[in-house]
Amino acid sequence: MLTTEEMKEIEAEAVNYQEKNSACIDALKIVQRHRGWVSDEGLEDIANYFGMKLDEVDSIATFYNLIFRKSVGRHVILLCDSISCWVMGYESIRACLNQRLGIDFGGTTTDQRFTLLPVPCLGTCDRAPAMMIDEDLHCDLEPQKIDRILEEYR
Repeated sequence: MLTTEEMKEIEAEAVNYQEKNSACIDALKIVQRHRGWVSDEGLEDIANYFGMKLDEVDSIATFYNLIFRKSVGRHVILLCDSISCWVMGYESIRACLNQRLGIDFGGTTTDQRFTLLPVPCLGTCDRAPAMMIDEDLHCDLEPQKIDRILEEYR
């Protein structure tokens, strides 16, 4: 069941649409922000709220790569794997993250601190390679910067 706070936030977004269920993506983001990810129960809560079929909400949730359908760490690292980042040293950054965190793409550290995911573009090709941790963009990456950056996230 959606919490009172989740419903209040969803209702605030739904007023921006002619059709209430058009706010489904907003609802997915809201539930994810409150719960950390969108579980099957979360999908069902949203489907019930909008009067939609569960399959409809699931297809929307699985279409968007930033809606997490399984539990993620406290901090999500999105490593850009665009051509610009590849040319500017992506492979050494990925190798460094894999070694430091002990995980590959799709993995979460044993302490639940980080989840590492690829992302096709962060829109900062002039400052490649780049990654985003939560809402923070980190550019001009070099392997020697990785430890310092990771320490910022407890």
